[in-house]
Amino acid sequence: MFGRVETLQNTLQQARKARRLSQLELSLRMGVSQRHVSFVESGRAKPSRALLMAWLRELDAPLALQNAAMLQAGYAPAYSAASLDDPALSQARSALVQLVAAHDPMPAMILDAEWNVLHLNRGATWLATTLVPWLAEALAGSASRGEAAKPLNMLDLMLHPDGICKRIVNLHEVAPTLLAHVRRDAAAHPALAPKAEALASLMKTRLGANVATNTWTPTAAPVLTTRFATEHGELAFFSLFTTFGTPQDITLASLRVEHLFAADEGTQLTMNSELRKSNSD
Repeated sequence: MFGRVETLQNTLQQARKARRLSQLELSLRMGVSQRHVSFVESGRAKPSRALLMAWLRELDAPLALQNAAMLQAGYAPAYSAASLDDPALSQARSALVQLVAAHDPMPAMILDAEWNVLHLNRGATWLATTLVPWLAEALAGSASRGEAAKPLNMLDLMLHPDGICKRIVNLHEVAPTLLAHVRRDAAAHPALAPKAEALASLMKTRLGANVATNTWTPTAAPVLTTRFATEHGELAFFSLFTTFGTPQDITLASLRVEHLFAADEGTQLTMNSELRKSNSD
């Protein structure tokens, strides 16, 4: 949605509509007249830098979109976009790695806005290669050739014919929520749109058209559990996500840590046992 706009007026209109706010509601929140909101959105008035920043924050616009809007208005970008290995992000990077490592033996991973896996703990590595055995062979092949391993992408692993979705026992329960999550991300990061639609097509093929429309029935459980069929028996997990509370850099704002927790005692025992084995090898 946001990737197609080219003017400040369209950017602000789209961002407001994404928040489901009327011009009047937005004007009341910002303490300006509805007339001024209308004039800015129509291009008849230009907001000051301070007002535009307040405007975008009130709409909770992604940092990347805020930078784009600032440029469209003729102002300098408000936020940096350093790479994760930049020295300026060293403390934040260290905190993320510690957070992921501390979750062992349960799986945890760092994901960016496009669902690329930037770091996995030992539990996540074990689970990934258990669910997708060919992944271990592919990674080993790259290492043997002296090549840098290509970053894993969770959506690619789901879309692969012999990927993660094939191992999900309760795909009919998980698919609607997963698809809604991916589409929500694609609205803010248009590069995800093709994969979001590919995932919708895959789910429709496997489960029927109801998955892609809102006619499915949610489960009564308080937390959605994903169940995987593995050689070690069925493993069940639920997820919790961690993000930076007040990021001031686009890269940090795009990152999240996914923590998987055992949803039953059998899964907990299996993870504990398998990670102990890997430690002794």
